[in-house]
Amino acid sequence: MKKIFDLQFFADTNADYVVNATGGTMQGGVITDPNALSAEMKTFYDKTLIYLAGPKLIHAQFGQKRPIPANNGKTIEFRRFSKLPKALKPITEGVTPAGNKLRVSAVTATVDQYGDYIEQTDMLEMTSVDNTILEATRELADQAALTLDTVIRNEIVGGTNVYYVPEVNGSTETEILSRADITANCRLRVKDVFRIAAALKAVNAPKINGSYIAIIHAFVANDLMMEAGDKWIEVNKYASPENIFEGELGKLGGIRFVESSEAKIIGPAVISDGLSRLTVAEKAASGATAVKVNEVLTAATPVEPIEVYVNGVKNTVTKIEAAADGTTLTLGTALSAAVEADSIVCGTGAGKDGSAVFCTLFLGENAYGVTDIEGGGLEHIVKQKGYGNDPLNQRSSIGWKATETAKRLIEEYMIRCESGSEFSAVAESN
Repeated sequence: MKKIFDLQFFADTNADYVVNATGGTMQGGVITDPNALSAEMKTFYDKTLIYLAGPKLIHAQFGQKRPIPANNGKTIEFRRFSKLPKALKPITEGVTPAGNKLRVSAVTATVDQYGDYIEQTDMLEMTSVDNTILEATRELADQAALTLDTVIRNEIVGGTNVYYVPEVNGSTETEILSRADITANCRLRVKDVFRIAAALKAVNAPKINGSYIAIIHAFVANDLMMEAGDKWIEVNKYASPENIFEGELGKLGGIRFVESSEAKIIGPAVISDGLSRLTVAEKAASGATAVKVNEVLTAATPVEPIEVYVNGVKNTVTKIEAAADGTTLTLGTALSAAVEADSIVCGTGAGKDGSAVFCTLFLGENAYGVTDIEGGGLEHIVKQKGYGNDPLNQRSSIGWKATETAKRLIEEYMIRCESGSEFSAVAESN
């Protein structure tokens, strides 16, 4: 696996520096200043935070990295290189041709800061048998990684190149032209992978370490690997298995697949009470202006009509009336056809039958840019007891702060593949 730091990140009693229960440090068995971390311990925890966060930054791995801009405001600049045209004009013997110039354009983005902290009391520090700073750092590293990874993912998943996986029912394959038409039967297959690889090759997208990369959700990876069978090459069968990416699963069609639980899922929008899918309780006739559902929702008249699909047909909900045995939804438009019991009413934004849509990102080199988490990109902050308004030294805190942004650079070098999955009926947005 590629690691950001080759570091033993758990302190133990054999280390030169360890943190005691009060948050102070020990050197050679002697407690030093109980209200200060040594420089060595600060470096240790800074690197620990980055080390723990690193493996979860799946979407950051393949971007063009730039350091945090110094003395340049909140703007960071990425480089986009244009390809040279073909040199088809024969040169004349003894005559130097005009030559060409490397065409470089700057793409700028605005950086933002993110962060959080955990506050702990002096009683916790004194009575805990665990190293509370280290335990808090573990939790904060996980939070920081998921936060920054999502910031990057949300930028690159908005690319303009999209491939919709066809719907397959038995031997019938149906082309899909929009996200709303994706169902659980639109599962990623070997032939789709080869089609996408061909599309990247057609625009001469450069490869990353000899291959294109796909960031894939575990649910979609399961569908693909089951369908691929012997065509799937597992990482332990690579010629150089030590040179694998974080989260890498295997290879298919010249594309290396990297798994992430944070690969984008687009679920139906929430209708009410945190629910995005409702089940029709009893048949509603054609022309009806209300539908009863099994779920008991909070009664309300929405300020704006709520967009929904009723059995796959777009409509709106203008009023919610709850009862002990279910809820009646008043519709903005009369039903154009009867709706049977057990049909689905779902929010819009994903499949119109309630199916969640899974986004697999296929990438070439320099498709997007990100800021580097080192050099100020991700910082670990420990405040000892007595900081701020704490006259009795009762509180300390452990936190993180990061400066991050991402920017799509070359749209042709990335393809967002939208598909369904065996789990489309239950998956929610992430």
